[in-house]
Amino acid sequence: MRMAVSVRRHRLKYGFVALLCAITLAGCTAPATVSSSSPSTSAAPTSSAAPAATPEPTPVLQPEQSAAANLAYFDFLVGPVAASAPEDGRAWVDALVAGGFDKTAMQLTFDRTHVDLAADSVQVSVRFNDECLIGQYGPASGGYHSMVAPLLGTGTCLLGATRQIDW
Repeated sequence: MRMAVSVRRHRLKYGFVALLCAITLAGCTAPATVSSSSPSTSAAPTSSAAPAATPEPTPVLQPEQSAAANLAYFDFLVGPVAASAPEDGRAWVDALVAGGFDKTAMQLTFDRTHVDLAADSVQVSVRFNDECLIGQYGPASGGYHSMVAPLLGTGTCLLGATRQIDW
């Protein structure tokens, strides 16, 4: 009799743990992803047309504003170049210069390793109104990312060895 009670307790205990796991895992479904570049479609037709969304205005350089206010413009210039020419740091710098950023305020990491392989990621920065606009792209970084960061104590934005921008 004692053994039967012990077996029931274990079954209840493990059954309860299994139930908790099932409840916890039920909330772990992956969220649906939405691409901002493709229109969404609906399974059921709707009778009323949704109002057309107003397009986002094209960002522009705002030299008198903060780095944060210019991050969208930085992304507007660097993001497409990073996606089309991820291993061409020079193209990144050229796009920023064409967009009005000061080349002498930029830093760029090497896009090739010492053994002439493509770098895992490339970073470009612009010192802008005592802050840093930093962009990064590469397979090791999971795509393009950008941020605003404070200047380092050296007055630069990136740590470590950077490529000389001499063109």
